[in-house]
Amino acid sequence: MVRAARKAGVIALALTDHDTLAGVAEARVAGEADGVRVIAGVELSAVEGEAEVHVLGLHIGACDDMERRLLTFQDARRARAERIVEVLHGLGVMVTLDRVLSIAGSGAVGRPHVAKALIAEGWVRDFRDAFDRYLGAGRPAYVPKQKLSVADAVQMIHDTGGLAFMAHPGADGTRARVEALAAVGMDGVEVRHPGHTAEDTARLGTLVEHFGMVPTGGSDWHGAGEGPRMIGVMRVPYSWLERQESRLRERTVAGAPT
Repeated sequence: MVRAARKAGVIALALTDHDTLAGVAEARVAGEADGVRVIAGVELSAVEGEAEVHVLGLHIGACDDMERRLLTFQDARRARAERIVEVLHGLGVMVTLDRVLSIAGSGAVGRPHVAKALIAEGWVRDFRDAFDRYLGAGRPAYVPKQKLSVADAVQMIHDTGGLAFMAHPGADGTRARVEALAAVGMDGVEVRHPGHTAEDTARLGTLVEHFGMVPTGGSDWHGAGEGPRMIGVMRVPYSWLERQESRLRERTVAGAPT
């Protein structure tokens, strides 16, 4: 990831795996060697009413503390993966849990790893096929996640010294939604994302300013070699990082954890 970032001309990036910071230390070592600043981050799946909201934690200061807090969710992810495999077996799709866990490696296991196992063993053509046929919400092998409220996700991020952002809201980033998130302490919104239209980006940028929040953005890169989510494509302004750092300093002055 760091090598790809350097090649793309990126000078700072955040590693935001779901429910784990396991890759941050290694990425920072690589970043120091390659001249790329690596920001400790994490992505949490939270709920707001019936809607799922992905919450980015950026600038996590107490990484070990956050990892301890995330152990519960990592255990729940494995249990979920086990259940998905059981359901798939009931459907006659005999993908193995060992294959799924091997693909996940040391990371937090999730549906993308199940999808990769399905692809590798020839049960589906690609990711879209895996989610459309089996793994997507409402599909035969869908298993819901353990639920975390948005307010609790924000508090967890603040307790470990980070800033909390609504990830890739797109059209769901309405004025009412952003206002509600600001009310529970959300620090900002992911304004630039490959899944956003120009109208989404403009609206979200305006709302961030209106509610006194700070912007972030990124490619949401998952390792693809081509396509709209290549690392570096969003050209996020460095000034946004400076605004995030300023907000962190303000919280420190106010006496909050760092």
